[in-house]
Amino acid sequence: MPSPAVDPASEVQTSAPDPRGTPARTPRRISGAVWAALGIVYVVWGSTYLGIRIVVETMPPFLSAGARFVTAGLILAGLIAWRRGPAALKVTRKQLASAVVVGLLLILGGNGLVVLAETSVPSGLAALLIAVVPAWVVLLRAASGERPGASAVLGVLLGLAGLAVLTLPGLSGDVHLGGVLLVILAALLWSIGSFSSGRIPMPSNPFTASAYEMIAGGLGGIAVGLIRGEQHGLDLSALSTRSWVALAYLVLFGSLIGFTAYAWLLQSAPLSLAATYAYVNPVVAVLLGALVLNEALTWPIALGGGIVVAGVCLIVSTERRS
Repeated sequence: MPSPAVDPASEVQTSAPDPRGTPARTPRRISGAVWAALGIVYVVWGSTYLGIRIVVETMPPFLSAGARFVTAGLILAGLIAWRRGPAALKVTRKQLASAVVVGLLLILGGNGLVVLAETSVPSGLAALLIAVVPAWVVLLRAASGERPGASAVLGVLLGLAGLAVLTLPGLSGDVHLGGVLLVILAALLWSIGSFSSGRIPMPSNPFTASAYEMIAGGLGGIAVGLIRGEQHGLDLSALSTRSWVALAYLVLFGSLIGFTAYAWLLQSAPLSLAATYAYVNPVVAVLLGALVLNEALTWPIALGGGIVVAGVCLIVSTERRS
């Protein structure tokens, strides 16, 4: 069974062996450490949407996102070299090319467009729109020849129906429709990247693959930011302290601690339990957006979000039985 669909505001997430080469084991009893890791994944990844929203209050979107992932990727590469030696970072040309392509799809396309969209779209709404990623993945798998079950099809239909309801604030002018469409495109690109990563020659060590993906995607984000002219008129002294703190939070917690906790969780807990992040993260994001930034919880967001979460629950429950 493939890894559950991943969240673009967070980090590359994949089922992986321990960086020290320890074989994966699934304990019979769910320990306190498992629940602690699950709590980290729930709260940290759910909070990344809030962090992004605070970052773009005073920072340019693509330059800040690019800096986040280049920094996180370099730190992760350093940790891999420290724990396993520089040889752990060696990859073939094809593997490196694949990691670059996936990184551009996930980090530049998926996360980068979310960051850009959050300059005009509430963080909670962005999280709910991204929650449809599992539905896109099912559709991509169906297009490749796989036959999804009836429950998965129903989950996709629910997810798309919820997506339609969530676009109503944009259609009514309550939020910028362009921002809503950017998040939908981001979710599609993230889904394509996630889908492709299992079908092209990637580095055997997923931690190494993630480091290269983050660096490639981050450099792509910086390049796009420079092309867009985000550096013009940029005054570092005008960047708020809370934006700097939010950026540091995204690097340390969203991209490193959250990723490590999830990778460990996939080795130490049932996949059905780890996969619950897919429908808990949007709820956390909506609550944090309302509590911290006073984002309005309108009826289209509440209704559409509920439909999306129901569809994702159905897809995840179907996938974990397959």
